[in-house]
Amino acid sequence: MINKLQDLDDFLNISKEFLSKELGKQEIIKEQINQNKEELKKVEEEIDLLNKVNILLQKTSEFAREQAKKQIESLVTKCLQYIFESDTEFIIEIEEQRGKSNAEFYVVNKINDVIIKTKPELSRGGGVVDIVSLALRIAFLQINKPKIEGPLILDEPAKHVSDDYIFNVADFLKQTSELFNRQIIMVTHNNHLAAIGSNAYRVDIKDSESVVTKIIS
Repeated sequence: MINKLQDLDDFLNISKEFLSKELGKQEIIKEQINQNKEELKKVEEEIDLLNKVNILLQKTSEFAREQAKKQIESLVTKCLQYIFESDTEFIIEIEEQRGKSNAEFYVVNKINDVIIKTKPELSRGGGVVDIVSLALRIAFLQINKPKIEGPLILDEPAKHVSDDYIFNVADFLKQTSELFNRQIIMVTHNNHLAAIGSNAYRVDIKDSESVVTKIIS
């Protein structure tokens, strides 16, 4: 009987030690669970914050893009209307394709209450393309941040524009240079465009050599 009681007592002591150890492990696990819950909460809060920041950046980007779009449309439209003496408008349509923005350019004319929207390359045999290209270059130079310094360099601008409008192109370039205080360096075969320069040089080829003559000073 004594041995059995001793064995039982030993068993109880062992069980108590085991239970004490397991309770200790349980407390550690509970602490780890609580820590993990706190860390999970922090991660969820960070994810929520990042999502909000991402939405804010998207909205900001969309706003900035829309503002730039309006500025470019306005400048190019004014350029087209000034040169071609019409109510032509320039519009940009932006679409999201596979997560990327794609921009298409259009020229809009209203004839007898009929609105005609075409791509610049399909209008006026190329003259509109020349003017749109010229106006876009000026627009990008002026609205870019940080501002792009230096001259505007043009190679045969408005070469497809008819003589009916070439004087308007010349006047537009001169006013652009004065308005934005930006030097224009231009290569052209058109005498009307060459005449607006403060300095002009004529380049002739004689015996395979270039001969430069200053014609305006």
